[in-house]
Amino acid sequence: MIDRKAEVQAVRGLLNRHRVVGLIGARQVGKTTLAHMVTEGREGSVTFFDMENPEDQARLQDPMLALKDLRGLVVVDEVQRAPDLFAVLRVLADRRGSPARFLILGSASPELLRQSSETLAGRIVYHEMGGFSLDEIGIKNRQKLWLRGGMPRSYLARSSKESWEWRRGFVQTFLERDLPQLGINISAITMRRFWTMLAHYHAQTWNASEFGRSFGVADTTVRGYLDRLASALAVRLLHPWHENIGKRQVKAPKVYVADCGLLHTLLNLRTQEDLETHPKVGASWEGFVIDQIMRQLGAEKEECFFWATHAGAELDLFVNRGQTRLGFEVKRTTAPAVTPSMRHAVEDLKLTQLDVIHAGESTFPLAPRIRAVSLSRLLTDLPSL
Repeated sequence: MIDRKAEVQAVRGLLNRHRVVGLIGARQVGKTTLAHMVTEGREGSVTFFDMENPEDQARLQDPMLALKDLRGLVVVDEVQRAPDLFAVLRVLADRRGSPARFLILGSASPELLRQSSETLAGRIVYHEMGGFSLDEIGIKNRQKLWLRGGMPRSYLARSSKESWEWRRGFVQTFLERDLPQLGINISAITMRRFWTMLAHYHAQTWNASEFGRSFGVADTTVRGYLDRLASALAVRLLHPWHENIGKRQVKAPKVYVADCGLLHTLLNLRTQEDLETHPKVGASWEGFVIDQIMRQLGAEKEECFFWATHAGAELDLFVNRGQTRLGFEVKRTTAPAVTPSMRHAVEDLKLTQLDVIHAGESTFPLAPRIRAVSLSRLLTDLPSL
């Protein structure tokens, strides 16, 4: 069992401050296990409902009757299967004295977000969790995490072969069963082809016209496919930052398969050797490192961007929080060097600091406000915001 101390503390803190907390994340990312960690040792009663369990479904046929007399913490897993529950939670959350608090777990489906935003506005806060991070598994295991990804059953598999087999099965189940349950009614064959094509464009700027031509459909149709995978947290979109600098800047988002292990499955990369010799190795490493940077900083999605101009200047990750402006370049090299693009980014974006995350072993300055940071030292040399 991997200790997920930071995630547990974050959820417990939210439950202390709010009456309804939504714990959302991709399928099989460990939400249920985290919920049990959160409730372990908690004072007062804890009641669990799993909406994939027929007995619990029957218990919540009349949700008001089932929930109104409960005290302590009430946990509802796979809540997107019970959309009528949100109206009941609104009433229960508004009671005087707060006799119960609610932790609801679910995939970030359009149905889940729509229902909660309509009926629980001002009453719910969300915590989005991902797979394992470097902080949780230890920096010495970074190669394994990169290859297998952060999904618990993939990372903790007894062998690389077992991990690969689990991820293959997950992709099939996700497309054939999970997406339809999330209200995404597009054929599994179409979505598999689209997701695989996205894998080949991993870490590149989204080009709707190119995807539309490949599928023989309108640009808006393929954008709909992209948005659905993003809403299910299977794909991560990094949006562009715009600065008033008198230069033409890129306006389309960059696209990443959210979990690097699933990326490698879609690209049919089974071993570290397969990965190291593949043309997408640099893009895969970039996506993995960017995810770890964001999690180490504790940065919110809405604080993270990429930046690029049509003249060629670019920045892999730009984090903007208040007066703090941080830039990151990801270079899979042991000898990083300052480039004109980095200098443009520092000046045009008025960066507090630009860090070049590299594959070597040391952290050292490269130029004023620019330094090289080893991935192996990310946890010690990159403090949280």
